[in-house]
Amino acid sequence: MYLELQKRLASHLRAVLLAKYDLPLENIPLEIPPDLKFGELSTPVALQLARTLRKAPKIIAQEIVASLAGLDGFAGFEVAGAGYINARIDRAEAAQSVAAGEASEPAGKGLHSLVEHTSINPNKAAHVGHLRNAILGDTFVRLLQAAGQKVDVQNYIDNTGVQVADVVVGFLHLENKSLADAHQLLEELRLRGERIDYYCWDLYARTSQWYASGAPEENEARKKLRYATLHELELGNNETSAVAELISTAVLRRHLETMLRLGIEYDFLPRESEILHLKFWDAAFEQLKQTGVLYFETEGKNKGCWVMTRPGAEITEGETNEDAKVIVRSNGTVTYVGKDIAYHLWKFGLLGKDFGYKPFFTYPDHLCWISTEHGVEPHPHFGGAQAIYNVIDARQSDPQANVIQALRGMGYTAQADRYTHFSYEMVALTPRCAVDLGYDVSAEDLARPYIEVSGRKGFGVKADDLIDKLIAATRAETDARQTGRDEAERQRISEQIAIGALRYFMLKFTRNSVIAFDFKDALSFEGETGPYIQYAVVRARNIFRKAATTPEAVLAEFAALTLPQGGGGFGPSHSTQTPVSGHDFSRAEQPPKEEGALAPGGTSSPARIDRYLEGDGNEDIWALWLRAARRTMVLEQCITTSEPAYLAKHAFQLAQEFNNFYHRHHILTEEDPARKTFLLATAAVALRELITALTWLGIESPEAM
Repeated sequence: MYLELQKRLASHLRAVLLAKYDLPLENIPLEIPPDLKFGELSTPVALQLARTLRKAPKIIAQEIVASLAGLDGFAGFEVAGAGYINARIDRAEAAQSVAAGEASEPAGKGLHSLVEHTSINPNKAAHVGHLRNAILGDTFVRLLQAAGQKVDVQNYIDNTGVQVADVVVGFLHLENKSLADAHQLLEELRLRGERIDYYCWDLYARTSQWYASGAPEENEARKKLRYATLHELELGNNETSAVAELISTAVLRRHLETMLRLGIEYDFLPRESEILHLKFWDAAFEQLKQTGVLYFETEGKNKGCWVMTRPGAEITEGETNEDAKVIVRSNGTVTYVGKDIAYHLWKFGLLGKDFGYKPFFTYPDHLCWISTEHGVEPHPHFGGAQAIYNVIDARQSDPQANVIQALRGMGYTAQADRYTHFSYEMVALTPRCAVDLGYDVSAEDLARPYIEVSGRKGFGVKADDLIDKLIAATRAETDARQTGRDEAERQRISEQIAIGALRYFMLKFTRNSVIAFDFKDALSFEGETGPYIQYAVVRARNIFRKAATTPEAVLAEFAALTLPQGGGGFGPSHSTQTPVSGHDFSRAEQPPKEEGALAPGGTSSPARIDRYLEGDGNEDIWALWLRAARRTMVLEQCITTSEPAYLAKHAFQLAQEFNNFYHRHHILTEEDPARKTFLLATAAVALRELITALTWLGIESPEAM
């Protein structure tokens, strides 16, 4: 509703400015005032036009306001201050629209988008930092789907990179095992109920330390062994690559199981091994050369390389570009950026090649497919998207910019414009959290605001351990509060609260903020947390449980009470349900037609509804209705800025305003039947919007806490 009124006002203002001043102004500045006394929308457009029109802003504002009378959905306009125009919404009409669940259609409906997120190297267990990526990506997928977009969810698997190579080096050379041993290890771990991703976590840390633990000549030989192993992985069809395939695939399966605990699912798992073996790069290389994006360097430090000018670089004709980005090294190997360009040409359907596909993981309602050289038929089609979002940490900004530059250079401008690097900063631990996890923390680290984690050093929080610890902490509280519920119910509630706490903690910070994770902060029932919002939902549900009704029945009665009729009034009730307030509006006595009274036949004038929404004692109620009306506005804001934190903040503020409403107004003991219905409708709208916001955040709404 709010977004629709905003668009309606902007459109009308454009028409007024064109008709009155012959000014074709495309972007009309609209703001939400900090206080309801200034209205629900305002614009400083008169201030901006003062120099152009050579008039005082206040005079311009008065002229514009004179042309805004009678705009549907608005009760009036006024000039304020030096020339602001404040708009007041028709509260009764707005409440009816919000109660009915009417919402504007968000921009981008029908767009085919591709979101790549998680993308953990399949060499060890997922850790707390990976959770931020996955939760951000999954939430953004939910937002795009809520906006009516077709979304492919992809998780890129670098199964031939240096991290996997390090685990293979450790397995083959540190532990002196073979391919047969790898098969036997997986079976032994399965029988013991242990996990390959945890085994590899320790092996990876030991191997990383091994590279630097010997004499200088030994360390040099070990590093050469790493690169030889990496080369064998890229070539494929050898025992080393077979070990890598076996271990990385088993670790990948564990990653998917971990993410499923958070409600995170994928459609397709493209692997780097197929990008190499299916010659994606060869096809991309030809396009890059033909369009002149790459050139062969014959002088300087990049002699013998195929290079690309970096974004923003200025090159003088005849000079060697020493700062050029190397795409193909002088030995013929392709850099990470080169393979990424090929991959993104495929994503946009511009490569002329495709993966083979085979099923890999089964979700409750769909299959997740993985790339392969020779796939099965039939299979779904992935790629060919119109918009791409890559959830990749901020350290990858330069490679991402290079891919976008390559697309532009090849003439794919529209695709480059719809390529978004969804960047984010790292996740660390508070010193208190590190101590809670059993780490020895030095006095120096205890004084720091956060401690960075490091997989190579073996210092960090495995994702599953973190989830287990959160659930255990929540379970203790749930057992104390929910003594009347059985074991399964208490466990389910504990999981919902723990996962909600974790997801909200990762989402409430803007993407460019470093997060210092802390158990106590995340699980708190006070302040800006997931449990605080979930508790508002439980509180709202309890209202309807005690009132022996449902939100749907209340909103149906409210719609009948405020049903509009010709002339702007509200017509007779057509509801066949028994009014939840216990007052039958269809049998109402016929009082005098004074302001705010029920009209004959159980109808209500707009003034009656306005009376519940206006005045000093009701401004908090109107603020809650307004907050509930911002659903589509917040959705569009999140998508436009690629920032889910706006939704997290909206959900928290909605919960705050509902809790304030709950404490100030005695809903169940209200004696005025019509007002009781109105208060229940307010709670119903808040409940509906809270559940919707939490669902988009990937957070479940418990029945009890």
